[in-house]
Amino acid sequence: MSHMSRAEWETRANALDIEGRAFIDGRYVPARSGATFDCISPIDGRLLGAVASCDGADADLAVASARSAFDSGVWSRLAPAKRKAVMLRFADLLEAHSEELALLETLDMGKPISDALAVDLPGSIDSIRWCGEAIDKIYDEVAATAPDQLGLVTREPVGVVAVIVPWNFPLMMASWKLGPALATGNSVILKPSERSPLTAVRIAQLALEAGLPAGVLNVLPGYGGTVGKALALHRDVDTLAFTGSTQVAKQLLVYAGESNMKRVWLEAGGKSPNIVFADAPDLQVAAEAAAAAIAFNQGEVCTAGSRLLVQASIKARFVPMVVEALKAWKPGHPLDPETNVGALVDSRHLEGVLQRIQGGQEEGARLLLGGRVALEESGGSYVEPTLFDNVSNGMKIAREEIFGPVLSVIEFDDAEEAVRIANDTPYGLAAAVWTADLSRAHNVARALRAGSVWVNLYDGGDMMAPFGGYKQSGNGRDKSLHAFDKYTEIKATWIQL
Repeated sequence: MSHMSRAEWETRANALDIEGRAFIDGRYVPARSGATFDCISPIDGRLLGAVASCDGADADLAVASARSAFDSGVWSRLAPAKRKAVMLRFADLLEAHSEELALLETLDMGKPISDALAVDLPGSIDSIRWCGEAIDKIYDEVAATAPDQLGLVTREPVGVVAVIVPWNFPLMMASWKLGPALATGNSVILKPSERSPLTAVRIAQLALEAGLPAGVLNVLPGYGGTVGKALALHRDVDTLAFTGSTQVAKQLLVYAGESNMKRVWLEAGGKSPNIVFADAPDLQVAAEAAAAAIAFNQGEVCTAGSRLLVQASIKARFVPMVVEALKAWKPGHPLDPETNVGALVDSRHLEGVLQRIQGGQEEGARLLLGGRVALEESGGSYVEPTLFDNVSNGMKIAREEIFGPVLSVIEFDDAEEAVRIANDTPYGLAAAVWTADLSRAHNVARALRAGSVWVNLYDGGDMMAPFGGYKQSGNGRDKSLHAFDKYTEIKATWIQL
């Protein structure tokens, strides 16, 4: 919880000097074309500033700068202990500026300031620091060979990495990719979402101050269809790492195939099942977790527990508990430290969420809570956390990712049916199981086609837990040492002695 009042945060917000230019080759520059776009706050619709709208010309400059830095060896061949020291200084600078960065995050995409401070910033700092710490603790391999041969298995940085991140956790999603990409010696071009570019632009300067050489981290704000597409098609980008929608993820695979077959790593959408069995250790805890799993960050979470699967024998008792728990999540002004539900990212997204809610009612689901616009007088984009009962898994609200605080309750009879419903989705990002039965917990967790399974909690794991999806939720993993696989090539060197 923030130690400042809403008034103090607003004073600080008004005093902020917002940088909106691109960062190429170690300095802030306008887009080559001079184009900008308006950065609007979803809190109240006010203009935060003009941000550089980069395109192919800027992508060419940034890629050339990144390639030149990579080839020079100034970072890619720096001694691991020295790279580590820079990464740790970078993490320290993020920490020193955490209130400013949290404020930018909140103004830009509408999340509550207390979440930005308690979740986004620590998560971002932890990623950079953890990956920095790992640099000099990862060993290459020596193969088991005959005495007259030496077989080396080494990891080398892949080269120039383009990173395209979403607007829901702008800094944290960037850090999950910057950590391993920089730690392994690559040069990076970061393309933040046009809906939330401010923290990405700001941290470029902090990285430079930490000692990251010019050209090793470039930041290109702009639209997906211009600069994002240019990076995805660029023949001198070796690897593309993306978090965002499944629709865009598929298009990026096409661009890679049309260009240089660059490695593409994707973390895409989800429609995660949260499965509550009758023997859950504590139904009250499960109900509160179910509410948090859909309302936290306004439901704008790729792992949001948007499908609540409830065993038939407890449904009449359990659903009212979830309704009560969800009532505690109320939209409020994001700069008020007491607020736990902020604004949706923009008015267009709000419109889309409201259409899905309308569609759920038309499909025959029963609206038990919410479903309406909130705080309309603010000029911002707010919606009440919403709960639908009597949802069948074939309904659109159970199949399509809404990316808002909209929960669908689906009934099941036994473990077999729960697993069938849970897996009946194009996605496979996350899932949760609530049961006191050890064997059932293991068996169901094993049967779920998802990259993360949480038992008797929702959204567990830290930097040591790999994060990513099955099926159309993507490929590859963020976090943990497994993330390093995305940003390195493995070389076999065989020597006859």
